[in-house]
Amino acid sequence: MTLLEVLQKSTEFLSKRKIDKPRLNAEHLLGHVLARTRMDLYLEFERKLTASELAPLRELLRRRGEGEPLQHLLGTVEFCGQTFLCDKRAMVPRPETEQFTESLIAETGNRIAKRILDVGTGSGVIALSLAKKFPDAEIWATDIADEALALARQNAQRLGLGGRVQFLKSDLLANVTGAFDVIVANLPYVPKQDRHLLSREVLHDPEIALFGGERGDEVMRRLIDQAPKHLKAGALFALEVGINHAVLLSKVLAEKKYHDIAAKNDYSGVTRFLFARYG
Repeated sequence: MTLLEVLQKSTEFLSKRKIDKPRLNAEHLLGHVLARTRMDLYLEFERKLTASELAPLRELLRRRGEGEPLQHLLGTVEFCGQTFLCDKRAMVPRPETEQFTESLIAETGNRIAKRILDVGTGSGVIALSLAKKFPDAEIWATDIADEALALARQNAQRLGLGGRVQFLKSDLLANVTGAFDVIVANLPYVPKQDRHLLSREVLHDPEIALFGGERGDEVMRRLIDQAPKHLKAGALFALEVGINHAVLLSKVLAEKKYHDIAAKNDYSGVTRFLFARYG
């Protein structure tokens, strides 16, 4: 078959298995197998594919059709202009988290942020994006999972940022010392009772990175309670939160003497980000 015929049949296969954006997925998988960009594919539509090229594509299509995330199959994900390794050791970074990171950078503005802490770093996308944006800052990143920290360190080395971020195993702030100008966290926030609402793709993420307790906000509440002793005067505290969490967590922040509390929507109109200052 020609490349175009393979692409069309691959798209049809993924569509029947109810994969969102089947054509885009097919293009990414075919490009991955052939080591071509999506634009390259369009320039080679008449090329005949060999059996050795089709075999790995069939396997990838099978796995994608069963709901395995595209990012896991490709092994990488784009985030804030950089390419990160991505696999089952940590949550697949979402577009909302990319928006969160961009909002955090804007919120920090021209203030001097000498020390920044990313809590629950996962694959390290937030911490490493901040390291690139703020080259003079001392940046720390924590996670409770050894597997996630290993992936984050790999990403740091791959991006040439190995010496810029200090990775630390810690249950939230348990092993953290000192105070910071910025503490940012994208913690698990899905209620356990909502497991049945999650897509096949999301359920490939580590459970420890997904579920935040019965209500979903328990881990974030713990961080809100722990953070003040690690925040400098006027420091920025930022959270990515789950659906329906913003109002209640804003009240918790106020009760804990945080101020300048601001909630922001993601691109879907969901109130997803909380920013506050302390001291």
